[in-house]
Amino acid sequence: MSVDRSAARAAQTAAGDQAGPGSRAALRRAVYALLAVLALGNVAGRILAVNSVDRIEIDKQRAKQGKPPNATQRPFLSANDRSRWCTIRALVELGTYQIDEIVDEPNWDTIDMVKHEDPRSPGEAHLYSSKPPLLPTLLAGEYWLIHKLTGRTLATHPYEIGRAMLLSVNGLGLLLYFVLLARIVERFGDTDWGRLFVFAAATAGTFLTTFANVLNNHVVAAIAVIAALDSALAITAEGSRSTWRFLIAGLAAAFAASCELPALAFTVLLGVWLAKYDWRRTLQAYLPATLLVAAAALGTNYAAHGAVVPPYGKPDWYDYTYVRNGEVKESYWRNRAGIDRGEPDRGVYALHTLVGHHGIFSLTPIWLLSVGGAVALAWRRGSALQELAWLVIVTTIVCWSFYVFVQPTENRNYGGMTSGLRWMFWFAPLWLVVMLPAADWLSRRMIGRWMGLLLLGFSVLSASYPTWNPWTHPWLTNLMLYFEWIRFD
Repeated sequence: MSVDRSAARAAQTAAGDQAGPGSRAALRRAVYALLAVLALGNVAGRILAVNSVDRIEIDKQRAKQGKPPNATQRPFLSANDRSRWCTIRALVELGTYQIDEIVDEPNWDTIDMVKHEDPRSPGEAHLYSSKPPLLPTLLAGEYWLIHKLTGRTLATHPYEIGRAMLLSVNGLGLLLYFVLLARIVERFGDTDWGRLFVFAAATAGTFLTTFANVLNNHVVAAIAVIAALDSALAITAEGSRSTWRFLIAGLAAAFAASCELPALAFTVLLGVWLAKYDWRRTLQAYLPATLLVAAAALGTNYAAHGAVVPPYGKPDWYDYTYVRNGEVKESYWRNRAGIDRGEPDRGVYALHTLVGHHGIFSLTPIWLLSVGGAVALAWRRGSALQELAWLVIVTTIVCWSFYVFVQPTENRNYGGMTSGLRWMFWFAPLWLVVMLPAADWLSRRMIGRWMGLLLLGFSVLSASYPTWNPWTHPWLTNLMLYFEWIRFD
């Protein structure tokens, strides 16, 4: 009798899932909206509260001593994001990419900078951000508008202006990300539970929301990838041949590559995929769009450094001394410390990037479902996502191999002081989409649903562990350091 009841319940669930495209769609859309609002509210709250909280007590003591308040607090949490903010300030306030004057100010120091001769003034060497300049240049436009309308600067009002810009870039960007992902999940998922599981994973189980309260390239790159993917699927799976779809796909894919250089593999493979369906529009719209972004990326790099090769390709630019507050200092990169010294053993590095202290699967085990889903899709003939699955598999292997087997020892540092393997964060939208068949499969059995929730729970734990600052070690790293299973010296 119990077997019959179980069979009846399974049949009822399946019937509900397959009862027609509109039978549960309204309910699912409502849940998507609720999950997105919860995630965005969490992101907005963290942005509005962002502060170097470890320095609050110091400032309280300074106030008791009659010293100026807020002397050490700042809303920019790492040398990484401050490096980009320095460029934004320098462009608007000084009309240059040189950040010497900015980093000399209290609380505006950064180690993510290079020093080289000013291409316009031979013989003069200056400090510059080591980050690709295209993104800060674009954001400088927003800062310029704020500055002109209010007369305020990031120097005098870092909290108000910094938080407003983060809300506009990361907040509105993630809103677009969730809208596009919900549309894709709704289109290609088979079951209610599977669709909702994938979307819940997107809103709370990846490191994109973790990094939403700092200015970084990873969140922006992921947003660009989902925009490119949305247009690509409209072309390949839904039969659209609108030129603007190819244009958007090209602009977004190339911009993702400008933020994450290894994403160039995604840009190239996406172009090949689209050319299979309409090579003329790919050449007429997708290719010119990618070249436009490439020109902007190379052009801003030349404007900043006098060379099209980014700072990452100029190791001598990281070897320098500079003066700050009248004191001669050496570049941090001359004598790297801790995790930044790099892992000399490639095998150990490969292990820890997958299932170790910075592991893709050990920190966010939901990606195990993406592996299963991608393999299932790759061999599912007639599936609209079969070709996408192969694109995701190849791109993932190429990019991971680049970081593990191509990079020298000093660059095998897991992304430095960070809560996850941040160089792979931009894959989140791709991995979420190919997760759909695995989530649908889990939905058909109670034990499967509980297994999925367990994986999601641990992923949310990892994404939430850095409560206020994503530039911290993962919980698993701290655990291993505590038990002295690993060392970074």
